[in-house]
Amino acid sequence: MAAEGGLFGAELRVVNAGVDLFADALAARGIQVSRVDWRPPAAEALAALWRDEVDAANREAMKRLGAAQPVLVDVRPALEVIPGMTPTTLLHAGPPIEWARMSGPVRGAVVGALLYERLAETPEEAERLAASGSLTFDPCHHHAAVGPMAGITTARMPVMVVENRATGNRSYSTLNEGLGKALRYGANAPDVIDRLRWFEAVLGPALGEVLRRMGGVDIRSLIAQAVQMGDECHNRNRAASALLIKTLAPHVAALDIAPAERERILSFAAGNDHFFLNVGMAACKAVMDAAHGVPRSSLVTTMARNGTEFGIRVSGLGDRWFTGPLGTLDTLYFPGFSDEDACPDTGDSAVLEAYGFGGLVAVAAPAVQQLVGTGDGGFDDARATSDEQSDIVVTNNPNMPIPNWNFKGVPVALDLRRIVSTGVAPLITTPVMHKKAGIGMVGIGKVRAPMACFTAALEALAQAHGVAHST
Repeated sequence: MAAEGGLFGAELRVVNAGVDLFADALAARGIQVSRVDWRPPAAEALAALWRDEVDAANREAMKRLGAAQPVLVDVRPALEVIPGMTPTTLLHAGPPIEWARMSGPVRGAVVGALLYERLAETPEEAERLAASGSLTFDPCHHHAAVGPMAGITTARMPVMVVENRATGNRSYSTLNEGLGKALRYGANAPDVIDRLRWFEAVLGPALGEVLRRMGGVDIRSLIAQAVQMGDECHNRNRAASALLIKTLAPHVAALDIAPAERERILSFAAGNDHFFLNVGMAACKAVMDAAHGVPRSSLVTTMARNGTEFGIRVSGLGDRWFTGPLGTLDTLYFPGFSDEDACPDTGDSAVLEAYGFGGLVAVAAPAVQQLVGTGDGGFDDARATSDEQSDIVVTNNPNMPIPNWNFKGVPVALDLRRIVSTGVAPLITTPVMHKKAGIGMVGIGKVRAPMACFTAALEALAQAHGVAHST
């Protein structure tokens, strides 16, 4: 057999996964060993967290989440309302990152923001300022805010103010710029800056006045309607945007401003299918912040990406970030673009999935699934996705039923324990932007959150219970 090259006559090569004891013994005998850094799910940590006190903590977090009443109440300059904001602070999406590690579009958005704020006169001057160390770069999430894609938010930008009427906590997000060349995609051409200045001078003040007159808009009920109308509130916001515009339009028409500006405001809103997106993000941020900070709770309250890495935060672990490498985007590209053009996953919009929208409610928006789905991309794929994602949440929200899911409610609240024990990572649907600043959106896709973040957070939560993971 050996002469014929059979199994026992061939050179022995071994792949060792996990514990090095076996690999060391074989290597000592001169046998070639390929070592794979792998270990099974943290069984000891999981056992430590399947306890009554963790369940009780999650019930408290869920009580806060369920009672939350996010209401869009105002639009104000960021400097006036965002805690800790300064004229030289630039908020960004995702976990903390410094200028040197930022991706191309995020850098492009920083440059555009500095031009907009008149802190720099040219792109070259803006890049030098960004690298100088004289600016403060901080995650939006550290300031009760969220930002789509690059997420860059600066002092003079008008931001929407969402108030959780149940607890009084507030959250903030910039106004959505629409598709095409936009700051959030890293574009910083003069027309992009001009639109931001129109936001500052006209759109923001007008919407703020309307919302103050109205006493706010109930975003929770609006989202519930939109999900029943075919939105998943991440990549598809057509129904939610239409509902919001319908609510605001009569009050905008009554404003005492130039008729041309009223027309421009309404035309801009009507032509922007993602007009609602940033509102929905801020609403979910307000809800998830209310559920954050419950000792022992295993609820995942933050998921965010900065174009370089993915990060999560857990209710029972304070403001500590757990980060990991970004997953590979499965993308349907616009004509002329491919994987070679794509920037890695970016943005705070995964806060929508942290609540239970986006990829988790694929069944509500089978039209989106045709773009990002596997298999035939039809309804069966959408339903299978939501069925799978339901295994990693605490419950379903009966106040947000999905008609084509037999009126089952939106899946709510990712549970760290369920994610690790099932090995099912949250699915995020997302726009995909070009890796170079200024080109903009190149496709639409989906991506799995990296399991390493959840495993590390699980072990940290177990250690907080006095149980260390052993390999």
